[in-house]
Amino acid sequence: MHTHKIYQQLQSLKADKKSGFAVLADPDKIATEDVPYLAKLCNDAGVNYLFIGGSLLLAHQMELCIKIFKEESNIPVVLFPGNPSQVTPSADALLYLSLLSGRNADLLIGQHVVSAPLVKASGLEVISTGYILIDGGVQTTVSYMSHSMPIPANKPEIALCTAWAGEMQGKQVIYMDAGSGAQTPISAEMIRKVSANIDIPLFVGGGICTPEKVHENCVAGANIIVVGNAIERDPMLIKDLAQATKH
Repeated sequence: MHTHKIYQQLQSLKADKKSGFAVLADPDKIATEDVPYLAKLCNDAGVNYLFIGGSLLLAHQMELCIKIFKEESNIPVVLFPGNPSQVTPSADALLYLSLLSGRNADLLIGQHVVSAPLVKASGLEVISTGYILIDGGVQTTVSYMSHSMPIPANKPEIALCTAWAGEMQGKQVIYMDAGSGAQTPISAEMIRKVSANIDIPLFVGGGICTPEKVHENCVAGANIIVVGNAIERDPMLIKDLAQATKH
């Protein structure tokens, strides 16, 4: 039976104006034999969450990755699914993503209808998530696979109106993402404008690769910083990036 434990944690971060750190792991890009090492790095760094998922998921080893990680760590595992096939009860929670920045009805509601029976039966804590793509300077896997245009990086007012629409529709969190491999991370100005004007937690990801940028985003009001690509290149970054959310 699912609880609302993780969402309560996220609400507390928002209420207390604090930030946490999530490592994003793509099962297609991590060997199962490397998962224990990843778990150790996350444990040592005080990482708040492991987000797991990908746009393609070719290797079909998500459940095994989660199982191995959970044997080594008590850090909650949250699904960040690219499609319904990535729903597994092995995790602790699921970001139930609606792509608010796009106009692809399949990713606003179509995939949700397909996945609803599986999600309902999974026992996962389901977190309704308004997902907003922001232009990161290069076409990303997410924008290509979703057939959607990201919001221009210099239009914080559009991002805010999109976040407001999601909040008023009942979304529990807003996730602004420049996408995997983004050249330019989301600006502090945009994060500040959105965070200051919504009452629900804000996740920020895409193109973040330095502790300085993590800290800047936290000061601007991001409640969860999500990093994937930079950690794939250099897992030793985890400690410094996670610590930057604590100051």
